Amino acid sequence: MEFKLEAEKRDGTGKGVARKLRAQGQVPAVLYGHGMAPVSVSVDAKELGHALHTEAGANVLVDLHVGSDKHLVLAREIQRNHLRGELVHVDFLAIRRDEKITVQVPITVEGESPGVKQGGVVEHHLWELSAECLPADVPQSIAVDLSNLEIGDSFRVGDLPTLQGVTITTPEEETILSVVTPQVLEVEEAAAEGEEAVAEGEEGAAPAAEGEGGGEAAAPSETPAESSGEGGGGEG
Repeated sequence: MEFKLEAEKRDGTGKGVARKLRAQGQVPAVLYGHGMAPVSVSVDAKELGHALHTEAGANVLVDLHVGSDKHLVLAREIQRNHLRGELVHVDFLAIRRDEKITVQVPITVEGESPGVKQGGVVEHHLWELSAECLPADVPQSIAVDLSNLEIGDSFRVGDLPTLQGVTITTPEEETILSVVTPQVLEVEEAAAEGEEAVAEGEEGAAPAAEGEGGGEAAAPSETPAESSGEGGGGEG
């Protein structure tokens, strides 16, 4: 899918010029790529927002018109106001249909994990993957199927099915997500094990206490016997 966007060249640069453009509903931008000198332009903020909110997201192909020139571009270095979320600046990378590009593709999750049904939770490690492909083959997202994941199982980049025309460049050994035991349950299990250990310790200590008591009780019985023997010897 391609989104047509009109851009105007701008002569001035700097914060003051950028503020004026934003006040007029424009977003400052820079067009570059394929050996061309960077061109400062501006685009309509609402139109740019529409382009970036298609199903392709930031990977949408933009047919950028700058006067009589047309450029196939991708939006890169998208900057937003942290408080209001408004678009502040964007770089447009000129690309060619017959040349592969590197993009970041979001990950989506499909299926139900047996481990989750048993009380486990899904722990995400990666939310997007780096991929290389032609502009027309850029996937909107890459799906990860949870259907076979038990508690303790993980899904790695190398477990993904092959995508036609797309090469995943994120290392295969990287973990995308895993199904783990909830931390609350781990704490409860640890506490239960601690209680069992204490109970076993108390049970093991009880016979020793009885044995010590028996030894102390036997001592007085020996004393009279010894006294009796001493007395008999004196009398004899």
